[in-house]
Amino acid sequence: MPVVDLTFRLRGNLLPADHAYHLFSAVSKVIPEIHGDEEVGLHAVSGRLAGDRKLVLTENSTLTFRIDAGRIGQLLPLAGKPLQVENHKLRVGVPTTYLLIPSARLYSRLVVIKGFMEPEPFLEAAQRQLDEMDIRGKPLLVAQPQSNQAGEHQGEGSRSPYLRRTLRIRDKEIVGFALRVEELTAEESIRLQEKGVGGRRRFGCGLFIADRR
Repeated sequence: MPVVDLTFRLRGNLLPADHAYHLFSAVSKVIPEIHGDEEVGLHAVSGRLAGDRKLVLTENSTLTFRIDAGRIGQLLPLAGKPLQVENHKLRVGVPTTYLLIPSARLYSRLVVIKGFMEPEPFLEAAQRQLDEMDIRGKPLLVAQPQSNQAGEHQGEGSRSPYLRRTLRIRDKEIVGFALRVEELTAEESIRLQEKGVGGRRRFGCGLFIADRR
C-alpha cells in the first residue's frame, strides 16, 4: 500500500502555536489505537501566527495525517467529531486523500534526532539516516530568518545561525532543526516523504513536504 496524506477540513478559532502534543492527544481520545504509534505522522496545522504564541485557524487549516493507505479506514471516524485541544474547541470535517508527489527539493519544519542538538552533529546524523535509506540528496540546515515571526520559539539562549525549533511534550522541551533536502530523484523524494528523518513523527517531526521557497 502507498503512503498518503489523509486531510480533514478543520474548523475552530485558535490553537497554541506549539500544538503538536496536545493535538495528537485529542485525536488519540477519539482513535485510542493510534496512541504511541510512530507509524502515524500528523502534520502541524497551518494558520496565521498571532500574539501570545497562538495560531489563528483559516479556511485552509487542516488536520492531515501521513499514513499507509491501508489505514485510512482507521481514521475515518474522526470526520464530524469535536476535538478539545487544551482550552480550544475544534470540529473535524470531511476527509480527502492525496498521493505523495515527487519534488527535487523537500522541507521539514522540524526534525528531531535524539542526542543531536547542535547543528553540525545534527546534520551529520541526518546524513547517516539518508544514507541508510539509499537517498543521495543533499541535506541542508535552514538559515534563521532576519526576524522571527510571532509564535516561533528558537529555544532558550539559542544563538544558532540555523532555524532551531522546540517541541513541548508535557514538561519536556525537545530540540530540533528545520531541514531541507535538495537534488532528489523522483524515487528518492517519495521514499523520503514516506519514511521521514528522525523521531516524534506523530507530533509532526521529520515529515517532509515540497519546498516552495
